[in-house]
Amino acid sequence: MRAHYVRALLMGGQACVFYGGAEFSRDIDLAVLAEAGNLARLRRALLELAAEPVAVPSLALRHLRTGHAVHFRCMAPGAGRLRVDVMSRMRGVDGFPKLWKRRTVLKLPDGTRYDLVSLPDLVRAKKTQRDKDWPMIRRLVEAHFFRHRGSPNRAQVRFWLLELRTPELLLEVAQRFPGVCRRLCRQRPLLAQAASKRLAGVAEALRAEEALERLRDRDYWAPLKRELETMRHARARTARSARKPRSHASGRAKASGE
Repeated sequence: MRAHYVRALLMGGQACVFYGGAEFSRDIDLAVLAEAGNLARLRRALLELAAEPVAVPSLALRHLRTGHAVHFRCMAPGAGRLRVDVMSRMRGVDGFPKLWKRRTVLKLPDGTRYDLVSLPDLVRAKKTQRDKDWPMIRRLVEAHFFRHRGSPNRAQVRFWLLELRTPELLLEVAQRFPGVCRRLCRQRPLLAQAASKRLAGVAEALRAEEALERLRDRDYWAPLKRELETMRHARARTARSARKPRSHASGRAKASGE
């Protein structure tokens, strides 16, 4: 991707590894800029990776801009059949230009550079209906909290109050920074429970908050899933038509040159 100047951000499980929320991920998820020039560069990178499409939809601007993920399996030597998923639009997350401005840039000792979706954007993107995402959100925010709890800046405190999913830690931050907590209560009502040291109330509110986000995610994906199903049926019909044997009349006409 870097060799072909693809404007892309690492997200998903691999980003979680960098942020300390996971130890391993089999796939690579990329947020990409849905723009014609960038799509052409992405196609060249995928060609070099001998990337074969997996299921539907196809790689097209209209699908990326609608919110679909496009899936590939990399068959080039050394790629190890790596799965690569690309998307551009995600529920509850800003568009790519804003994600790019807020990105995290990491440089390893060997000079390799990685452009990651910022941690707050990654957390927002993880608020899905999938069971595995919610423990990951908790680990990501906890890892950030324990790394910076000694002398946090204002942005970090705000991030913890808005995203922590550990009741005890929420209470700790709310008591330590009461002014910030009060100002954020309207944005996250359960902070009122944290400010009042109601541990059971915070835990119950967190469960309700998660349930609501799961419901919103199901509603968001419902029309996209219907669209995917339509694409699958269309592809299946095309494949069946291609496999149909020619009629005898058609065969005789072709043989006689008609």
